[in-house]
Amino acid sequence: MRQNIVVLIPAFNEEEAISKVIKDIPKTLVSEVVVINNASTDKTEEQAQNAGATVLRESRRGYGFACLKGIGYLKSKTESPSIVVFMDGDYSDHPNELESLVSPILHENRDLVIGSRELGEREKGSMTVPQIFGNWLATRLLKMVYGVSYTDLGPFRAIRWEKLLALNMQDQTFGWTVEMQAKAGKLGLPYTEVPVSYRKRIGFSKISGTVKGTILAGYKIIWTIFKVKWIG
Repeated sequence: MRQNIVVLIPAFNEEEAISKVIKDIPKTLVSEVVVINNASTDKTEEQAQNAGATVLRESRRGYGFACLKGIGYLKSKTESPSIVVFMDGDYSDHPNELESLVSPILHENRDLVIGSRELGEREKGSMTVPQIFGNWLATRLLKMVYGVSYTDLGPFRAIRWEKLLALNMQDQTFGWTVEMQAKAGKLGLPYTEVPVSYRKRIGFSKISGTVKGTILAGYKIIWTIFKVKWIG
């Protein structure tokens, strides 16, 4: 039985990369690619449409806002997906590795799979020193607080649709990925990581490319880990 796998791609000013991302997604495996145009000021939307993606618009800037927009769209469809894959629109992820990403859900009874850049091949310079340290710190806090063992907060990830809904995701900005992993740990969802490749992004990073963005993201990630534990 063919699974209904949908890919959600939040995108803010990714006109140079987004068509490459969409082109490399294995179409025999995926039923729909949804790009959420997160208040872009360039031709991201046009490029995504030309590449064959469904395009949604989210005027509020923030990674979480874009992801929530995509989830809202999937809720409105007559046929629900079985698996939702998240990936970035900057071509740093390798979309052609999607099959290995979803394999533990299809064949090993896992609910959540994180694509780990730490376990995979990472191009030199593709992650900044603050990003690497932030991942190290966050994954250790997740282990300390929830007893879960991760090596990465990688954006390339897959989750069963019904489990995604059960997480009741709320974060609107930088805390989205860690919120998912923290809530999955809190609920005891079966999870795993698979090695993924990672390369230098096309264009300029809106978060790790600035000191302010790095500091805000780091603060939000740490706050989210403890917020989920004590508040939900």
